[in-house]
Amino acid sequence: MSARRVTAAVAVAALASLLAVNAARADGPAISTPGTPTVVANGPHQLTLSWTPSTWIGDPAAEQPISYEVQVPLGPNTYRWLGTTPDTTITLTDLAPGTTYRIAVAARALGGYSDSSPANTVRTASGRAVVSYLNLDWSPTNNQIQYSLQVTNTGTGSLDLSTVRVRYHLRFEGGNTSLVTNCDWAALGCDRIRQTVQFFVPPGPPPGGTPTPPGYPIPGTPVPGWVELAFTGGALAPGASSGPIQLRHHRHSWSDIDERDDPSWIPATAQWTENGRITLDVDGVREFGDTNT
Repeated sequence: MSARRVTAAVAVAALASLLAVNAARADGPAISTPGTPTVVANGPHQLTLSWTPSTWIGDPAAEQPISYEVQVPLGPNTYRWLGTTPDTTITLTDLAPGTTYRIAVAARALGGYSDSSPANTVRTASGRAVVSYLNLDWSPTNNQIQYSLQVTNTGTGSLDLSTVRVRYHLRFEGGNTSLVTNCDWAALGCDRIRQTVQFFVPPGPPPGGTPTPPGYPIPGTPVPGWVELAFTGGALAPGASSGPIQLRHHRHSWSDIDERDDPSWIPATAQWTENGRITLDVDGVREFGDTNT
């Protein structure tokens, strides 16, 4: 075969390979789906994960290196980013202890992408304390929020309650941040518990400006916030609990409150549960809960 025919044949083969890869990209992902992440090591504040690698769909010879994005699926095409790595293993160090995460992996490169892997549900090891929750209100749309909490020392040393901050996260509908906090009963004594309400009103438009989503919230957007519990003193030995703390909140006007969009709300089941959407800090360090899971 002449040199000219050989050159033409090589060019046609290269073009066919390029078209095949491009066709794969046009029809769907150009990279195969990575394996489900598995836990290699589990600590109170970190997870080490690994997974089987992805490969290019088509001719891999001329393709770009693949990296992996570790993510928490939050909804259709919505994710919380946890980290990126060129390897098939990663150690995540910004997770909360005693908290359940659904973690998936997706492959990315300059020339293509993959579908996200199946998610693995992982609970990080407990930190120095956990929060148990009991919803006392079977109607989430009446005029009160009613629940009980208790703090348990899961560490190896004494827990100074004066260093503990527990936050029940909620959203104020329609921007109405009026909330009266009550402690109806506590094994420790309600006089040893302090409650404060914190909320974060989104910024308004600049003077003379017009609200334009997503830069500014649409009027009536729920305002995020929390009810924070602090303790005047006391200590818990390892394994000991504060006992139940029965709380009740209402608006000054006693108008109805819709709890269903509150991050810390769980439907009433008549059972105590470790609610990872209630957060607990000790000396300013997160020891339990994550509202972004």
